[in-house]
Amino acid sequence: MSEDNLLDLALVRLDEAARHLAIDPDVIEKLKYPRETTKARLMIRMDDGSRKSFIAWRCRYDDTRGPTKGGIRYHPDASEEEAEALAFWMTFKCAVMNLPYGGGKGAVRVDPRSLSRSELERLSRAYIQAFARILGPDRDIPAPDVYTNSMIMGWMADEYAQIVGQAAPAVITGKPLALGGSVGRDDATARGGYYLTCHLAAEMGLGEQMRVAIQGFGNAGRHIARLLAADGHKIVAVSDSAGAVFAHDGLNVERLEAAKAAGRPVTSTVGLDGHQECPADELIATACDLLVPAALENMIHERNVSKVQARVVLELANGPVTPEADRILERNGVIVLPDILANAGGVTVSYFEWVQNRQGYYWELAEVHSRLRTIMEREGREIWRTAQEKKVPMRTAAYVHALRRLAAAIEAHGTQNFFSAE
Repeated sequence: MSEDNLLDLALVRLDEAARHLAIDPDVIEKLKYPRETTKARLMIRMDDGSRKSFIAWRCRYDDTRGPTKGGIRYHPDASEEEAEALAFWMTFKCAVMNLPYGGGKGAVRVDPRSLSRSELERLSRAYIQAFARILGPDRDIPAPDVYTNSMIMGWMADEYAQIVGQAAPAVITGKPLALGGSVGRDDATARGGYYLTCHLAAEMGLGEQMRVAIQGFGNAGRHIARLLAADGHKIVAVSDSAGAVFAHDGLNVERLEAAKAAGRPVTSTVGLDGHQECPADELIATACDLLVPAALENMIHERNVSKVQARVVLELANGPVTPEADRILERNGVIVLPDILANAGGVTVSYFEWVQNRQGYYWELAEVHSRLRTIMEREGREIWRTAQEKKVPMRTAAYVHALRRLAAAIEAHGTQNFFSAE
């Protein structure tokens, strides 16, 4: 599936949700297009003295409910269309969780693994220099995403502070703790999905011991494996960009985490603790109760969806299931916990970080976990109720839930809002 139609695929969800609500057509029209997308060239000095350019984007999709919020990803296949689709999803994700944000997203077309640490820092600071006028604690708030992390967010926050001449920790979330980051941010995406799955397990027919397959063993994949394994569930298959491993009686999650921490692929554990290598593209065919796509977009599509044997799919990645695959999963009785709900723990704890930065008072880890659990269970329960009431899949119910809130905010702004310009 090419990424040049990723936003069109995302908008299919909007149209499906609108059919279940009496929504003013102006609301739908406003949500079909991003408010603004900015493109910039980042030119940095490389370690060998040469200069190299990288294309970067920042999309602010909709700010009706508050400042735009969304990560910055570094990826060699990054594109403007992808950034806009991801910003669209963030708009709905924030509305699902009832956060006072709109959706945004940023990207740089680069393979960060090809850069030295100093080159990576120069690139990150160049991004802020290019987009500083767009950003701000009350306007647009970035965070980490694919191939970015707290260290990069720290550099970016520092660069922004130098540009504006004062500390402004609330401009970026996902920062190191020493620069105003929040405890609990590191595993927030996975923990939110974990809380959601546990809360709805009985309704979804999941037992006390699940067999789990995880596609992608980055930040979200590693943490969901650890959380579920600690509850006694069997992690039977995991994959990363280099390959996949399988163990019928459950993988040794600690050994997998140690391998990744040492910079080795999951396949480096083959032959240990019963770990066997398997084709990465066959992971979704694993016989399991819970399948967790935690990699990139469009990983489950109409050409491979028939292989899915799971009872429940937990989308920790953004957009891992195409609309065509969605319809097939529904026909096959597979429950999909959609990305705009399932992986919203990350943006929720980012919101907590922003709140703490603005008030200058920081919470204990137990409070962060408790607040996250309350919100995930509350919104998950309401979306489950909507799905049962309207007899629609969880994804459609989540978009209906978000669209209600977005429509109320758009209509409350009045018609003049539709014609405002910056």
